[in-house]
Formats: sequence, structure tokens, C-alpha cells
Amino acid sequence: MKRLYIIFALMLMASCGARGGNQPAKGQDEPATTTVKTGLEVLVESDFAPLQGKRVGLVTNPSGVDRNLVSTVDILANAPGVNLVALYGPEHGVRGSEHAGDHVTSEPRDPATGLPVYSLYGSTRKPTPEMLKDIDVMVYDIQDNGCRSYTFISTLGLVMSACAEAGIEVVVLDRPNPLGGLQVDGPLVEDGYFSFVGMYRIPYVYGLTVGELATMINEEGMNRGQKGTDKFRKCHLTVVEMEGWRRDMLFQETGLPWVMPSPHIPQASSAQAYPCSGIAGDMGSYLNIGVGYTLPFETFAAEWIDNPEKLAERLNGLELPGVRFRPIYYKPFYGGAAGKLLKGVQFYFTNYHIAPTALLQFYVIQEVHAMYPKRSPLVGSTESSKYVGLDKIMGGSRVRELFSKRYRVDDILDYWNKDREAYLELAREYYRY
Repeated sequence: MKRLYIIFALMLMASCGARGGNQPAKGQDEPATTTVKTGLEVLVESDFAPLQGKRVGLVTNPSGVDRNLVSTVDILANAPGVNLVALYGPEHGVRGSEHAGDHVTSEPRDPATGLPVYSLYGSTRKPTPEMLKDIDVMVYDIQDNGCRSYTFISTLGLVMSACAEAGIEVVVLDRPNPLGGLQVDGPLVEDGYFSFVGMYRIPYVYGLTVGELATMINEEGMNRGQKGTDKFRKCHLTVVEMEGWRRDMLFQETGLPWVMPSPHIPQASSAQAYPCSGIAGDMGSYLNIGVGYTLPFETFAAEWIDNPEKLAERLNGLELPGVRFRPIYYKPFYGGAAGKLLKGVQFYFTNYHIAPTALLQFYVIQEVHAMYPKRSPLVGSTESSKYVGLDKIMGGSRVRELFSKRYRVDDILDYWNKDREAYLELAREYYRY
């Protein structure tokens, strides 16, 4: 009997091995084949060398964790030889408790550590001298999403600027770009359109890790004046590099846990969808992009779309590389469309590395408008004052002006791609991996 049991167990194990065991279906997050060490973990292995004997400030949020989900706050607070004295919160706050766009207020003390907490997303976005007076070095550790309009990188630049003025060192703990390091999409920000959602002259999808971007900001003076002028001032910047990360990696391949950096980016796949629909989501109530439902940034839908099957067919007929569409029906749980039946499409990546990212939403709007020409997302688009927020997100008005004439992607392609090669030539100078 015992021998039969052993044979049965071996057969069962072989069967599981042949099927791949408990493997996710194709298209879902797949198990990693490589283990990446973040800058935080490399810092720990160095016995916190850059921070030893110093008074430390920390800019972070819930995404600042090690692979065991221990917060950077707790790691630095308990590190021997490190004196963590203050916390600084970006959009959503140090603990991630605030909604997108809500002002974050400074708190007298962090309840978990007793440290003072300063808000960098309220009445003050650039640290004041008073906020910095007790620190020798500022550490930045936040998981970014690789998209220009995500405000954490703007906070990073203002922190670097304030620290340059105060003579304080900045240490950036590098983390993976969840879009990989090869995706670059969209034109650069134009003069007159720089804002907190477009602070640097970079594409909408910029293809750098946060450490690489910080170095480029610092060396090129992207938010503190131009080289050769009195306004140009670099901070003392140290980037603690990752180990094991490659430019062609998506986050799912890193072996790291994903902790949502903001409320509507619950999964790494949400970060990868974000640049594909975020601009459309800022075109008023034209299309719901899954925010308010269980698929944030993964859908395009509206009450008035009455034939989602036809829409999916048209989009798949474009044969866009690396992406497919399916019809979808759903009712959002919150937001302006809460409880309403929306119909449209959900998109899936079959090969993210070759799929359009920010340009994807313009193809969708092209086909939606072709089916429903009386429904326009940019009515009166020549009235620039009506689209100040949208133009800031896009880094200028030209894409909107060109696209709204016929709602054809062909009309914006030349402008959309005009900066790509020049930007890549610059960006490659700052590659660390």
C-alpha cells in the first residue's frame, strides 16, 4: 500500500509539472524568473553607508517597501547609525490616505514613529528652509509609474531644487520602471505648458528609472534654470542603483511585490495601462476608463455606446501591434457614472513591448468618433481656455488642435513623434542599466 501511495504521489507531481502547476493564464501577471534588488535593499546591504551618522529626511509613501513589505520608514527608523528625523509626503500622503488631487496637510507627528510629517502636496510643494533645517540628507524612495503626468517625479524635482539651495545631499533609492526602460511615447512639453503634471521637457512615457531621471534633471537643470545661467544649480545627488534589473523588464518579471503607489494603481498592470487611457480620462465625461470600477485605466466605455461588439471589431481591424480589444459591459461603483450601465471595450496586451502606449487612446477615440460622430470629446477645441488642464497633461495644445479637426490619428503622428530621436539620444546618456 505504501509503495502504491508513493507511485501515486510521483504521478501527481509529474502531472502538475506538465501543466505548470498553479500557473496564471496567459495575459495575467506571470511569475518572475529574475530577482531584482531595489535601491532600498542595496542600501541595507551596504549597512546604510550614505546615511551613517547623518540626520535623515525621507520622502516616501506606501510603495516604499522591501521585498518582505517592510516600510522604508521602519527600516530607516531602526537602522543603526542612521538618525531619521522627518517624513515628507507627496500626493496621497506618506501613508497613502488621500484621494487623487486632494491637498495633503502636514501632521504634527506620524502616529507610527512619532516623527514630524511635512506635506509636499498642499499649500507647499517645494520644501521650505524651515522644513529642511534639521536634516543633513534627504532620501527619496517611491515606486513610480514611468509616466510624465504622475506627480511623484515633480515632487522629486522640487525636493532636489530645495536641497540644492540648502546644501543638502539627496539620495534616490532606485526602483524599476514598471513600463520597462524601452518605452518612449509622445512629444516633449512645450514652452508655456510646464506644470506639476508636466514639469520636465520629457515625453509622456519617458523610459527611465527614477534614479536615471533624477540624474538627468540634475545634470540638465530641467526645473531650475538652464546650463550657463546664474539660475542653474545642481544638488549633491547620490543614486543607490538596483541590482539585476534590465531595460526590457516589466515589473512582473522582477520578483518584487507591487504595493500600489496611488489608489487607482492597485496592480503593476494598472501602471502599464495608465498612460494608454489617462489622457482620455481627462477629456471630461466623454469616456469612462475603468476608474470607479474594478479595471482602472483598462476600459473605454459610455452609456451611449450601443454596439460595443462593433467597436471592438473596428479596433481589432486596425491590427495595432501587441494589443487586442473585447466588448465589455459594466456599472461603476463610484464616480460620475456610478450605477449606470456603460458599454465599450477593454484592452489586453498580447505583447506590451511593441504595443502603442499613450497613442492607444487616440486610436480608440478615432473609432468611437467614426461610429458616433455627433459625440465629440473636444467640442469647441479652439477655445484653449476650456482645455487648460488637458493641455497641461498633454504638454501643449498642438495635439488637441490637430486631432480635433478630423479625429484621425494620422493627423497627429508627425507631431507626436517629432521629438523621439533627439530625446532618446539625450536619455541614453543617463542610462544606468
